Amino acid sequence: MNSQLTGTADTNSKYLKKYEIVCDLGEGYGRYTVAPDEEIMKIIDVANIACGFHGGDYNIMRRMVKLAKKFNVKVGSHPGFPDRMGFGRRKWDISPEEVYNMVIYQTGALKAFLETEGMKLNHIKPHGELYFYVERNKEIMKAVLTAAKNLNVPVVGAKNKDYARMAEQMGVDFIQELYVDIDWTVDGKLVPVAESRTKNPQIIHDTILKAGWTDSITSLDNKKVTLNFGPNPFLLCLHSDFSDALENIKVARKAIDLLNQKK
Repeated sequence: MNSQLTGTADTNSKYLKKYEIVCDLGEGYGRYTVAPDEEIMKIIDVANIACGFHGGDYNIMRRMVKLAKKFNVKVGSHPGFPDRMGFGRRKWDISPEEVYNMVIYQTGALKAFLETEGMKLNHIKPHGELYFYVERNKEIMKAVLTAAKNLNVPVVGAKNKDYARMAEQMGVDFIQELYVDIDWTVDGKLVPVAESRTKNPQIIHDTILKAGWTDSITSLDNKKVTLNFGPNPFLLCLHSDFSDALENIKVARKAIDLLNQKK
């Protein structure tokens, strides 16, 4: 069986001239750290910065922004549910209005830190369960896109025809990404972290090259999934909170650089 992911990639070509690596950072709290943020920041092209709800705080946010400026990394907001204990990965019953308010609140805080450093907000990308909730519920999807529209920035998300279509209808640019350190189902749906297999660096390296060279990936049950990105480059995303995150990202950097050399 060969499943296909659908959804336009036109806006990707507007923002991406090459394949780029994106990572979620700044997800610690106070003296607690989740990832080697500075080491990762040196390697990546784009950072999604936690904004204080599922992780992060005002000190961490400022430090992440300053690091991003130092290493010339683009910054997007990474708003999530106010659920530190569950790391923003547990289901919440929440209204579209409250989702809109949460996204504006968190993104606004990060935007202020960026402006003090002379930087611009690159995009909004929901975190964890909010990322999945957007794909399940069109009212939640609309709430996130409305926040992005009012802040005049793109949204980053998984390849999804409904998401891409609604973004286009609302006049919001939609930048599509591919997670390479967790699994996909045969019908092209992302598997939540808690349900996904752990991927070692070699698998991640091979997944990236396969995605770029064949426009496909292998599903959780070993079936081919066609991505339909065509010749357009796209974002390749990895988590920073995995035990092998730094090694995963180093290997991903090598694979992505190889893809860009072959373009």
